[in-house]
Amino acid sequence: MTTDAGEVSTLTFEQARDELVQVVAQLEQGSPTLEESLSLWTRGEALAARCEEWLLGAKRRLDEARPDGGTVS
Repeated sequence: MTTDAGEVSTLTFEQARDELVQVVAQLEQGSPTLEESLSLWTRGEALAARCEEWLLGAKRRLDEARPDGGTVS
């Protein structure tokens, strides 16, 4: 992995998504040690949270841009 956990908050959606795909692939292949698996899992959780943050922000912006202020009748 190219960045540490502290840098997850600076990743774009695409960067976080792409790295999350890599983490999942590594976990599916099996890691040589339990410690490495736990490290990958923790990184994956942080990346997934970052992606969700981006998606919720995008939804909020779309809702605010709607003429009715985001309310659904």
